[in-house]
Amino acid sequence: MSDPTAAYLAPEGFLAELQQELGDSVREVHGDLVLASGATQAPAWCANVWLAPQRIPIASIGDGAKKLRAIQRNWALCSTGHHRRAALIADALPKVSAKPLQFGDPAPTAPLGAWTLLAPDLILASPTCSSAFPNGMVQFIEDKDGPPNRAYLKLWEAFTLLGRRPQPGELCIDLGSSPGGWTWVLQKLGAHVISVDKAPLDERVSTLPGVEFRQQSAFALEPKEVGTVDWLVADVACYPPRLLSLVQRWLSAGTVRNFVCTLKFQGATDFAAMQGFQAVAGSRLTHLFHNKHELTWFKT
Repeated sequence: MSDPTAAYLAPEGFLAELQQELGDSVREVHGDLVLASGATQAPAWCANVWLAPQRIPIASIGDGAKKLRAIQRNWALCSTGHHRRAALIADALPKVSAKPLQFGDPAPTAPLGAWTLLAPDLILASPTCSSAFPNGMVQFIEDKDGPPNRAYLKLWEAFTLLGRRPQPGELCIDLGSSPGGWTWVLQKLGAHVISVDKAPLDERVSTLPGVEFRQQSAFALEPKEVGTVDWLVADVACYPPRLLSLVQRWLSAGTVRNFVCTLKFQGATDFAAMQGFQAVAGSRLTHLFHNKHELTWFKT
């Protein structure tokens, strides 16, 4: 059997979404790992893309570890079957540090491959992947005291993957901000934040210096009211088509330099709305490790 062009790891619970995105290119499915042919794609419902997968026959556990080490040092196991045997091979490989990041630390830069055991005598391995994190799992040392909820982790992850974040003194707008997790992140970075929601902010956030709270609908704020904006972020609870209309209004104004927005799906995944976001030039739609039935859209 020929090697696939690429392999795509679905986020837990979203294998069907990934398969729909990949369409007729799908050739095999092993657990949450989808092997596909044709040009390499960048599906949104994907935790990690294996960019150069190859099948490696092995004679034993030791032989499997030896053949992986001959390619490179760092490997992350994606166990899709034959779990005990795969774990024994993994134990024979050099350990890869996967300690949670302190926010602000850069993403790892060392090459990290991914592999799985398709059969007791057959490894599928890719020395290069789209994610620098094992199986796309971006984990942080959490702040248990400052933010009002765990939604802040999505914005931490977004900035870490982008390799960019708001700088001190920049103007940020947080639409649909209550209770204030994303506003808290922006303020801690030193930005001035216009935080907008009909519901109030948590007092721990609303009293922070540099936070200007406007108690109104996120959809009522007009671009002309605020002028040039360095970052517009939105984790607002609404149907994706409504968010797309909001984003298009701000894009048309031409006053926002960077966007980070969450598409939240209620019920079935709205692929038509996804395509609307993906059609925006220079943007990217992806599933973050800290997303649920959500996608994050970047334009920077």
